[in-house]
Amino acid sequence: MAQVEATTERIVAADADTVFDALADYSGTRAKVLPEQFSEYEVREGGDGEGTLVHWKLQATSKRVRDCLLEVTEPTDGELVEKDRNSSMVTTWRVTPAGEGRARVVVTSVWNGAGGIGGFFERTFAPKGLARIYDAVLARLDAEVGKQ
Repeated sequence: MAQVEATTERIVAADADTVFDALADYSGTRAKVLPEQFSEYEVREGGDGEGTLVHWKLQATSKRVRDCLLEVTEPTDGELVEKDRNSSMVTTWRVTPAGEGRARVVVTSVWNGAGGIGGFFERTFAPKGLARIYDAVLARLDAEVGKQ
């Protein structure tokens, strides 16, 4: 089993603290910025950063739906880590300043991929598809908190 990784990033037109707080706001902003690939969103514990337990279903393709139950930690300033209890997937959100009133957000998901030919296709196509989904999240986040 090879590890699969998907990464995307975007500059958001808001300061890093505002962007991080919005991403960590699972009971408010986060639900608003998720695109249609996410369904059954539910905060089960907490709701603001560290200690949050959140559930959603992620429809990565027309046939592939991942049932996610994520534990949220904040290991360092500007970093949110979501560990899925139902799989090996770990998603890390890093928010850093990117100039006056701007923030760089980098989101990276890693998981243990399948073996064989299915694993080949997963390693080839899944990172691009997941990057597109997270790019949509970041675009919606920018629209929600960015300075227009």
